[in-house]
Amino acid sequence: MAGLASDGSNPDVSLLYDINGLAREAPPWFDRVMGFVGEYGIMLGLVLVALGCWWSVRRRGTLTDSVTALSGLVWAPLAAGIALLVNIPIRGFVERPRPFKDHEGLDVLVDGKTDFSFVSDHATMAMAIGVGIFVAHRKFGLAAIALAFAEGFCRVYMGVHYPTDVIGGFALGTAAALLLAPVALALLTPLVSAVARSRHGARLVRSRSAAERCTLPETLGVPEQRMGSAEKDLAA
Repeated sequence: MAGLASDGSNPDVSLLYDINGLAREAPPWFDRVMGFVGEYGIMLGLVLVALGCWWSVRRRGTLTDSVTALSGLVWAPLAAGIALLVNIPIRGFVERPRPFKDHEGLDVLVDGKTDFSFVSDHATMAMAIGVGIFVAHRKFGLAAIALAFAEGFCRVYMGVHYPTDVIGGFALGTAAALLLAPVALALLTPLVSAVARSRHGARLVRSRSAAERCTLPETLGVPEQRMGSAEKDLAA
């Protein structure tokens, strides 16, 4: 794709200069922080949100609720991986250079970006994980989606992506996480249910204290007697 005009006639480029211009005006230490946050920090934050979601859902509600939520949580990184795979041919087809290759005066905060720009892998992955966590738990999902939006801002601030690269990443990540969710959950729920019924994997799905509070057997597509035995294993 040919370079875009930088005379203000293209809103994508104008917004790029406006956001990246903040980096030129910020102190060097702040730019270093933003570079780290945009490259690694927000992804680490998404991992922490996912861990917090896991810790919460295994301690609250019923066993059925925990299995359903954890199935969605397992889907989140899988959706991100699928979205990144889909992005490989998209990048190869569009062949959009990084903005700093076509436009002068940008403050680029990270080195080594030699691949194509559209769409942003970081924005795609962050939004896919955020929407996947939202499928599992709305409160944690909203926090994850907020981090995904922050990731998109950082990528433009760092001078390595156009705003439309980020928007495309958001769209791709959301589509992968939502459109494939019904099939993914249909496959993952029985697997997580099997883990919940196992002796050694049950605590990954349900905490001991939550299992002890459960006084009635729950059904997850298995006989009631078997589910009661699983709850006893969890409480052991």
